[in-house]
Amino acid sequence: MNDCVVIEGLEMHFRGCDALRGIDLKIPKGSVFALLGENGAGKTTLIRILTGFQVPSKGKVSVLGLDPVRDSLEIRRRIGYVSDAPALYDWMRVDEIGWFASSFYTKGFLERYRESIARYELPSDRKIKHLSKGQRAKVALSLAVAHDPELLILDEPTSGLDPLVRREFMESMVERAATGQTVLLSSHQIAEVERVADYIAIVHQGKVRLTALLSDLRDQVFEVTVGVADPLAALPEIRGSAEVLSEQRMGRQLRWVVRGFDPTHERAILAWPGVQSVRSRPATLEELFVACTRGIAPETIESVDLPKQPPTGNNTVADRQAS
Repeated sequence: MNDCVVIEGLEMHFRGCDALRGIDLKIPKGSVFALLGENGAGKTTLIRILTGFQVPSKGKVSVLGLDPVRDSLEIRRRIGYVSDAPALYDWMRVDEIGWFASSFYTKGFLERYRESIARYELPSDRKIKHLSKGQRAKVALSLAVAHDPELLILDEPTSGLDPLVRREFMESMVERAATGQTVLLSSHQIAEVERVADYIAIVHQGKVRLTALLSDLRDQVFEVTVGVADPLAALPEIRGSAEVLSEQRMGRQLRWVVRGFDPTHERAILAWPGVQSVRSRPATLEELFVACTRGIAPETIESVDLPKQPPTGNNTVADRQAS
């Protein structure tokens, strides 16, 4: 099995709220997989289901080949978890909390924990309540990885941390993936995710709007700006295999974020009556995120075929060339 997590048709309904509305997702082993979404998009609910703390309303979930409903205890033994506000015993010292946690795990936990806090330069004799937020996050991460989990789940782990601590935190995730372990990262920090993730999934209103290799998205998603002669004229359309993720009109300019845009689409748009210019460039991950969360509603997105002939009119490419 090449997938660490498999989710099919997952739904979670609360009274007056549909937190998840049909999630299908696969997380490959040995990858850093980022869940991007606004607050309230459903990311934390999804993580609670994966860890067995929430029973879903509908759908199938497999984590490390186990069912979170039936095998929640075994899953928790084999994964690590860090939240944005880790719960730690404030009256314990840094070394003491590692000794306490080691009683729940197999031999080797305490040694790996001590190696981790030494790498992070944490004072082993200082009480938790006297640590900074960044130091507490490092203690939580050290506890989460000391039993060498097959899957590490991070739910907004760098929220409120200073840039240097965030960078160290995220780079350690890449190191884990390099050893064949899997990291599931839930965040809305676009720059951090772009630096470390192999795959991304954008979650909006309880649905996965997009999931792909990050390297593929850089080659597939473009911002397209179209200049038109008449701001009141009929709008051109992107047709074919392209998927319009967002659309915005400002006077004589039409701006799209498009997945799958190519020269064929550009030529077809230039042939549309009234179009004066077409410019395209690769979209940033931030632009893609905004397009998926603030663009066209998921239910309205569709792809249609390129027309065999451009629309008739007095301003085709041939007319402009003739004039």
